[in-house]
Amino acid sequence: MAKTKSGAKSGRKAKESQPAWKRFFSFIASPIVRRLILIVVIVVLLYVLWDDILRLFGYGLIIIAIALSLLVWVAWRRRFSVVKQRWNWVLGGISLAFAVWGVLSFFDLGGRFGQSIIGASDTLGGLRVAGLVFLGVIFIIPRQCWSAAKNGWRLLTEAFRRSSKFIFRKRARAKAVPSEATSPEVGAVDEAEAAGTRRRERSAPPVWQSEHEPILTPGGWHLPPIDILDKPAEVKLDRDAIDQRARLIEEALGSYGVEAKVVQVNIGPTVTQFGVEPGWDKKYKEVREKGRDGSYETKMEEVSRTRVRVDRITALANDLALALAAPSIRIEAPVPGAPVVGIEVPNTVFGSVALRSAIESAAFQRIRARSKLAIALGKGAGGEAMAADLTRMPHLLIAGATGSGKTVCLNSVVCCLLLHNSPDDVRFIMIDPKRVELVTFNGVPHLLSPVVVDTDKAIKALRWLNQEMDNRYRQFAKAGARNIEGYNKDRAPGEMLPYLVLLIDELADLMMTASDEVEHTLCRLAQLARATGIHLVVATQRPSVDVVTGLIKANFPTRISFAVTSQVDSRTILDMVGAEKLLGRGDMLYMPTEASKPKRLQGSFVADAEIERLVYFWGNQRQIKVSSVDFDEVAEKPAGAQIAAPPDPLFEEAKRLAQEYKHVSTSFLQRRLRIGYPRAARLMEELQRAGLVEEAPPETEKL
Repeated sequence: MAKTKSGAKSGRKAKESQPAWKRFFSFIASPIVRRLILIVVIVVLLYVLWDDILRLFGYGLIIIAIALSLLVWVAWRRRFSVVKQRWNWVLGGISLAFAVWGVLSFFDLGGRFGQSIIGASDTLGGLRVAGLVFLGVIFIIPRQCWSAAKNGWRLLTEAFRRSSKFIFRKRARAKAVPSEATSPEVGAVDEAEAAGTRRRERSAPPVWQSEHEPILTPGGWHLPPIDILDKPAEVKLDRDAIDQRARLIEEALGSYGVEAKVVQVNIGPTVTQFGVEPGWDKKYKEVREKGRDGSYETKMEEVSRTRVRVDRITALANDLALALAAPSIRIEAPVPGAPVVGIEVPNTVFGSVALRSAIESAAFQRIRARSKLAIALGKGAGGEAMAADLTRMPHLLIAGATGSGKTVCLNSVVCCLLLHNSPDDVRFIMIDPKRVELVTFNGVPHLLSPVVVDTDKAIKALRWLNQEMDNRYRQFAKAGARNIEGYNKDRAPGEMLPYLVLLIDELADLMMTASDEVEHTLCRLAQLARATGIHLVVATQRPSVDVVTGLIKANFPTRISFAVTSQVDSRTILDMVGAEKLLGRGDMLYMPTEASKPKRLQGSFVADAEIERLVYFWGNQRQIKVSSVDFDEVAEKPAGAQIAAPPDPLFEEAKRLAQEYKHVSTSFLQRRLRIGYPRAARLMEELQRAGLVEEAPPETEKL
């Protein structure tokens, strides 16, 4: 304290010791005095030059005063960052201020500067003021102005289009009026033509107007624009209801002694996935401490803590469904790429995924940029779009109960390929034993043959596809190419080989007719046809082991399962349970080749009207001839013929024994060659066919 007082005294003494002129100038240089001097100078200048300033600026001085006040406030508060961020507002305010100044000049209140803004004539001044106002509004609200301009342009183009159509119809009606009376025969012919026209109009799909021109391919085909599909209708969910469900999940888990917290919520079209982070299991012990007053206090002290096991959360699936009043829930533990357990709860309002929204997504466009056979599958539990490349699958197996969405999935796959490929790129072979599903695509030129509905003809189609695969391999060998991409790399559009996609809507019907040949042909195609550009998409509503055999399942690594009736069917198609808890109506589990767990998706939906428009678009391009195949010309397999088995390595040894011994039997071959009865019996049959052993009666054979 003493040091502080002594320092203050020494400071005052130092100041008193300074000269008087130095103290005067230091007083003048103080901030308060400088500001007072500046204000006095400004006031004196305004008083002296007031008349000239008023004639020059008029009542625009008020605008200048407001601008200077704002500048002083920005400098005083150091809000330069606001000016930098809102620079468009500053420019818009300046433009509007000049507009107000111009309006004052119309009443002779803006001075010479305001008169220079509006110019000599009132008309030109009005246009200038309107332009300044328009420019200021654009600077202040640019986004709203841009959207208003787009809407106005669209309204103008629609009005112009309607007016042109009206004028065209009016002229057409004027031309249609005959100048002379027609005879009864001519009138009857005209009525017949009008009736035929009306029938054709009924068969055509509803008229749609495209904002985009069709894309012309090198082969002369026109690809359909994207707006041939309907725009998606978004379904919005209540955020408060979702937050309430998150709280219910935490409370339900806590009531069963499982500490957990919902850390993320992914809203999908059908289900909402709640990401639950497991908490801690804490153990405590009682500790008694003696207080100051001599009494003992009991406290709980934490001894250990362990993370809650995931199995405890998955075991509470039914209890969580009861707490959430949901028909069923699915638990994904853990979610790939996130340290949480995913609890998928059905939404109160189900939404569909339009095929157009899935095609316009970035995920589909990335795959479309590198592959011709890109397909849009749908959207995941979090609303993210999912797409796949059919060339990398390379074959797809689809299963699900009746009405679960298999045929809609097939339709969306076909529509994706039809939207982006001409018949020079992709050709289809469709087999529809149900006769009512895939036959709607009969008008497209991509079909190698009309949709096959007969089972015998379907088997011939499989044989033809097998022969086509062998022929393509021979062509690749002559050209020195490894696959279809290398073969088509340097060829003209007419010489390129198209991809072939086989679609089977019901595999069970074919397996009931000729299971051995169908299974063998499908497995051979699945094993060898990828390099030749042949891909299979097979669907069945009965995923049992006699339909989806082990060989078929091993050669179809990419699978999609819609809702099935039991866990057994789910294990048959996916090798795990979960498909029996799906909700139907396009809810599916997608198992790609590289994934270890399936991903839940809501499949893309394509309406019948969209399919009709697409078929109608391609059907009107029939002027270009395309090749077709007649499956009836395929040579039939002889009845009772079997696939030749490779020769047994022990046949030569059995032949030597037959030549060495007079009496040879099946049991003799078993003992000498140390093999089982079936193999010994086959060797015995081969020896008999070779004429080395005589056929013996059954009694002698047993001896």
